[in-house]
Amino acid sequence: MSEKVRIGFVGCGGIAVAHLKALVKNPNVEPVAFCDVNLERARSLASQYGAAGAMVFNNADEMFRNTVLDAVYICVPPFAHGAEFEAIDRGIPFFVEKPVNLYFEQAREIAAAVERKRVLTSVGYMNRYRKGVQRVRELLSQDPPILVLGGWIGQTPRITPEAAIYNWWIVKEKSGGQFHEQVTHTVDLVRFVCGEIVEVQAYPAKGFNKGVAPNYNIEDASVVNIKLANGAVGSLWASCSANGGGGGVSLSIYAGNTTALFTGWEHSLRLLRAGVEPEEIPGEPNIFEIEDNAFIDAVRLKDASRILCPYSDGLKTLEVTLAANMSMLSGQPVKVPLK
Repeated sequence: MSEKVRIGFVGCGGIAVAHLKALVKNPNVEPVAFCDVNLERARSLASQYGAAGAMVFNNADEMFRNTVLDAVYICVPPFAHGAEFEAIDRGIPFFVEKPVNLYFEQAREIAAAVERKRVLTSVGYMNRYRKGVQRVRELLSQDPPILVLGGWIGQTPRITPEAAIYNWWIVKEKSGGQFHEQVTHTVDLVRFVCGEIVEVQAYPAKGFNKGVAPNYNIEDASVVNIKLANGAVGSLWASCSANGGGGGVSLSIYAGNTTALFTGWEHSLRLLRAGVEPEEIPGEPNIFEIEDNAFIDAVRLKDASRILCPYSDGLKTLEVTLAANMSMLSGQPVKVPLK
């Protein structure tokens, strides 16, 4: 490896920009390749964030064949995965944004290939790196969780007719829906802090959002009841229909002597403990920088222990959200892990 970690990007949308803003602050990083189905978008990011001579592509295979990379970021919609196989074949460490896929069989094949080739991986569940999350995880290891409540509540998507065809998020067959694509963060935190989810039963609400776009077909809201391996229970929710205000991101965890209240995208923590003064831990605003530095250091030092969510663990979170989608269709509980 050269002095700097040469990175490529597959997918040059908004989440790629969030990572690049963090990565360009790292003196050990050199962004050398940008790939997107929209070539102009790749060119735009290369001009803003790329190293001198950075190359642009609209085909991931061509990018891998024509560049020398030390690591790659895969920032594509849930339905558009597959570039992982090229990285694995070449032994290139990769960072993949959440959720890791929309199709369980493909994700399982990727996980098996990663294991065979022993490729270093990281999944974009950045909240695992927060101090408040680490603190609660430590406490709950001794004071088991009993009840978990949380989710994401937002407004109805505002999509112009011209943009509707390009907006994959509002299409169930592309995003997997709000619970799969967005509340996946909350699902992952529950797994990380409280332990494995072993069963889900989901209830969807549709038909309330009117006139969003002709291709809008995701749930307007959903509730997913969960059982945890330790016997705890919970309810997680999603809504993209709350136009009157309120809502936002939240996760509340109740144990025998510990109450952890996370609020906001930054997951600021109010920690209540029996016989102890309340504790406030603000969420880190630079969480992408923290997460990305951990991945880059892991690549540089060949130290996978710096990664808090490898692909194998991201696959487990995927199983929960896909199980929720299965339950929405069947109306029946679905056990996790999936068969």
